[in-house]
Amino acid sequence: MIKRIAVDLAKSVYQVAESIRPGQVSQRKRLNRAAFGQYIQAQTEPVEWVMEACGTAHYWGRVAQSLGHRVILLHARYVRPYRRRNKTDRNDCDAILEAARCKGIHPVPVKTHEQQQVQQMHGLRETWKKSRTQRINLLRGILREAGIEAPAATAAFVRAAHELVERPELGPLSQMLHIVLAEINLHEQCMAECEQQLKRWHADDEIVRKLDEVSGIGLLTASALKAAVGQPERFHNGRQLSAWLGMTPREFSSGTNRKLGHISRQGNTYVRTLLIHGARAALLAAQRCQAKTPERLTTLQRWATQTAARIGHNKAAVALANKMVRICWAVWCHERRFNGNW
Repeated sequence: MIKRIAVDLAKSVYQVAESIRPGQVSQRKRLNRAAFGQYIQAQTEPVEWVMEACGTAHYWGRVAQSLGHRVILLHARYVRPYRRRNKTDRNDCDAILEAARCKGIHPVPVKTHEQQQVQQMHGLRETWKKSRTQRINLLRGILREAGIEAPAATAAFVRAAHELVERPELGPLSQMLHIVLAEINLHEQCMAECEQQLKRWHADDEIVRKLDEVSGIGLLTASALKAAVGQPERFHNGRQLSAWLGMTPREFSSGTNRKLGHISRQGNTYVRTLLIHGARAALLAAQRCQAKTPERLTTLQRWATQTAARIGHNKAAVALANKMVRICWAVWCHERRFNGNW
């Protein structure tokens, strides 16, 4: 019988619980980071490591896998119901062991170092984008309070802001506002560099290239989806991937009464946001094509425009994003090229 070790990870303290027989803890340890690394190295026989999928879990998972061990990462949301009484490291370890016994809980795959780097690059770009938006809104508020009219479009506003901050109404603040404008330009340069870096990383990636061909999917969405999913084979069909990303309806059913509500919005929020924004762009392109050259509409575009006419633009955009996820799964798993007339 293989030994199972549950680990409650933290920054500097690692609580360990060893279990040889299911439901029984044979030994407990409380280790610092250096001692925990030595403890992993000391396991000469194959061990099943169970951890919550939290900070540093993927790193330690890769370390254990490199030594021939099996690693199970469990979502913290599924571990929490198994914790009894107070929240302590010891009780968390016991909860991890109990949750690992439930075969219905799907483990989180251990991410590779490259997957994490791509996700971190996306996180950096998103952070700079939010900082840029904060500073633009700050400038808009200052100009509005001074009674100065500014363009509504972001690009036009940034171009005109250099002259607007020189207005006499803002004389004492002019120097500080120029610093804010310099920060906006810096954030834009950082975002552009992130996009170029992602483009260089995926220049020879056949999967990202195929996903990029799907309507509404660009380099950002394709690279983020590939890094988040990792192994599409663990999803039996495209609907499971769509449900994993929170794109399927939330269900409130009991007995013979079945009620489907809005999308569940579970899973990776960032990837879901990119998909829905891409679907909006694809829907607008389909509507422009319908107005100018309806004979060139693909089957997917025709379905999208008919759906928008029936249930509205916003719901149709989410429905199209749901369909895009399923198409991405088919393109990825079956190694096919995208065709809008499938």
